[in-house]
Amino acid sequence: MAGTDWHAATADETLEAVASSEDGLSTDRAARRLARHGPNTIGEGEAISPARIFLHQFTSPLIYVLLVAFVVTVAIDHYADAIVIALVLVVNAAIGFVQEYRAENAMAALASLVAPKARVRRDGNVSRIDSSELVPGDIVLLESGDIVPADVRLVRTTELRLDTSILTGESEPVPRTAEPVEAARTVVDRRNMAYMGTSVSSGRGVGVVVATGGESQIGTIAGQVRETARATTPLQTRMRRFGNLISVAVLAVALVLLAVGLWQAIPLADVFLLAVATAVSAIPEGLPVVMTVALAVSVRRMAGRNAIVRRLPAVETLGSCSVIVSDKTGTITENRMTVQRMWTSDGFVDVTDDGSPGEGTFGRIRGDISVEAGTTLYETLLAGVLANEASLVETDDGELEPVGDPTEAALLVAGRKAGLDQRSLTRARPQIGHRPFESDRRYTASARTIGDRSVTYVKGAPERVVDMCETMSTSAGGAPIDTETVLARAEELADDGLRVIAMARGDGDLTDTEEPDGLTFLGFAGLIDPPRAGVSEAIEACSRAGIDVKMVTGDHAATARAISEQVGIDSDRVLTGAEVASLSDDELTARLRETAVFARISPVQKLRIVTLLQADGEIVAVTGDGVNDAPALKAAHIGAAMGISGTDVAKEASEMVLTDDNFATVYAAVEEGRTVFSNIRKATMFLLATGVALVLAILAAFSLAVAGVLPRGETGLFPLLLLPAQALWLNVVNNGIQDVALAFEPGEREQFERPPHRPDEGLLSRQLLERTVIVGVWLAALALAVFWYEFTNGAALGYAQTAALSTMVVSMALFLGTCRSESRSVLEKSPVSNPLLFAGTLTALAVHLLAIHAAPTQLLLGVEPIAVDTWIRILVLSPTVVLVAETHKRWRTASRP
Repeated sequence: MAGTDWHAATADETLEAVASSEDGLSTDRAARRLARHGPNTIGEGEAISPARIFLHQFTSPLIYVLLVAFVVTVAIDHYADAIVIALVLVVNAAIGFVQEYRAENAMAALASLVAPKARVRRDGNVSRIDSSELVPGDIVLLESGDIVPADVRLVRTTELRLDTSILTGESEPVPRTAEPVEAARTVVDRRNMAYMGTSVSSGRGVGVVVATGGESQIGTIAGQVRETARATTPLQTRMRRFGNLISVAVLAVALVLLAVGLWQAIPLADVFLLAVATAVSAIPEGLPVVMTVALAVSVRRMAGRNAIVRRLPAVETLGSCSVIVSDKTGTITENRMTVQRMWTSDGFVDVTDDGSPGEGTFGRIRGDISVEAGTTLYETLLAGVLANEASLVETDDGELEPVGDPTEAALLVAGRKAGLDQRSLTRARPQIGHRPFESDRRYTASARTIGDRSVTYVKGAPERVVDMCETMSTSAGGAPIDTETVLARAEELADDGLRVIAMARGDGDLTDTEEPDGLTFLGFAGLIDPPRAGVSEAIEACSRAGIDVKMVTGDHAATARAISEQVGIDSDRVLTGAEVASLSDDELTARLRETAVFARISPVQKLRIVTLLQADGEIVAVTGDGVNDAPALKAAHIGAAMGISGTDVAKEASEMVLTDDNFATVYAAVEEGRTVFSNIRKATMFLLATGVALVLAILAAFSLAVAGVLPRGETGLFPLLLLPAQALWLNVVNNGIQDVALAFEPGEREQFERPPHRPDEGLLSRQLLERTVIVGVWLAALALAVFWYEFTNGAALGYAQTAALSTMVVSMALFLGTCRSESRSVLEKSPVSNPLLFAGTLTALAVHLLAIHAAPTQLLLGVEPIAVDTWIRILVLSPTVVLVAETHKRWRTASRP
């Protein structure tokens, strides 16, 4: 039954196709179908194995090198080095495990949408059963407040309106009918279907179940969520490429050293130790720690800007994204219908404020037209308030909260802006007759007593209300209505994407049989769900940052175009769901490059748009709040769900939750994402410069020893510039304290006004790679010079190694200051903008001094105290690294086009 277009068949044809009737199935037949189709439930996803996640932490190429180094150091009895390597492995694995161990609850959240009970007609009798027992052919009865328990083809409706927002994204409850619609209609426009998980806002309906469990629309989405793999983040891709590159380089150098050492008849233990020292020196072991800290810092900052990040790598992804696919309702807009413009015979007026019903925020009617009592504008607003079934209810904290249809609530709020209070007016003008809105009637009417006479107020669809009118209200009194001109004004409002409501007034009471007639037309109200404050500025900022914003909505094209024009999204081309369905993947990809607004889009189409953008090389962020958004949210490089209006399904499928449901928060997160990537880059350069320096210095010392320039040590051992444990100490402990401070660097303006980084761009830019190599070479020269001087002047090998290590410690502490900005001079950066930097530097130096004087670390690291004259040489040579780094920075900045 899954592929049948039930919406295109008549009710009778549907009943016949599923072998049922309005009396329902027999109990026996229902039991047989349950055995055939299975229970009406949504399966949950596979549980995550903590052990598998932990073991996954040891699959990085860099970790492979460290594992080999650990085995070798144990084999050659260098247990101190092995202990330090093991500690690094365990710490990195623990950090990665904490990052990845997140329960995937999206499937459980989907399953929770299935109603626990359903009212069905079986054997001709109505009963309540567990919804899991529903089968195709069951007759389901729906009424206000029910959650639809399965996919149902409606056969009879009475003023039935469904809240389908979780499935279609429509901001208002939509009327339902039993009449068939065209087969080409998408889910959004199938008005004779009630889908599982949607809810009944008002009215009643009877329908036949046509799909249950995995074959329902929710079940289809569940399957898509289950099958959709999370996209690899740009940072993860860059780190994998970086790790592969480092690993290949390390192994190549180690093999060359082994070959040369054996050729030179150097003892095997010395050769192995040399290879291990080189390997651990080249690997920036502290990078996973600083990356996690940088991401965690940004998570904290983003939480302060109303964005809660559920998965750490998602932070940087936002900084790399090139396209944001945003939902309209509740993200770009307020998800609150608001009267924006009005028209009476006196002309157009704008209604200010945000549509909030709270006291003190009603704003005013703007324009030259008076809103004093007795004016046409006043009477139009009065009709909207009195012919109204909604209400503004005072909450416990004294705020006013709309209750009822969003459109009617918006008219109440507009009336409040003009001083019209529904409760006061109702007391002064009691209702004596009422005709509620019905889809075939298309209007609401309310008869009121005013003094000794009766007045009927009417509001509804423009064509319907105008057809009831003979006159229209003007500032000079009543006049014959010019129907053509009046309806033309309604078209003007509709062309702006506004939903138009007409108001009229007539003398007399309502009767049950007569339609109101001979009314006086008062005016039109144009309503829309308005853009949120700050969204236009955020979209403009995205444009400056090279990020393309695309709006995808289930609403109509005119509404989508109107909102996009207000917020600055290119609306020259609007692509509808029907047009999307007619395009091949190649054709749609081409249209995606030039189209920014998509209307009447189904969940499957939104997922298709996201995957095609990704296939076209874009880094895609998606916002959404409904069940319909879940597959696209999960498939995107980063999904951002709404925290207020969002469903649990959307939140569980997303990496980030916006606590204020505001698109402007997405851009704030983009800024934080770019900041964290910049800080990770700075830390990588800082750590990698150490690795380059250590490898070059060790290789140079080895070459000098082979050439006979450097003598053997006192015990005849090959003179190694640094032991593996000393290299790890510098990379993980000493530098690790300082590079963590870089994670707290605030963002720089230029980061937010450049295009996003290309997906194929490496972890370091060409400019930073140059600086890394130049500084690394200089640091190697400094360390080698100190080591050579001490060792050739009679110092013990351990003393010379400690002097070389201390030179690196001091030099890297000074180099840290130049790493705070990729292009700005160290003198342009205020020390107080990152107080942790100064504290981290002092701490690193203090820890190193403690290590070379404390017995336990002396034993573990093979270090010893050094004399004052050696410290003087170190302190004279080390500051030159700042001059080298700043000279390169100034040269590259000046040569930039």
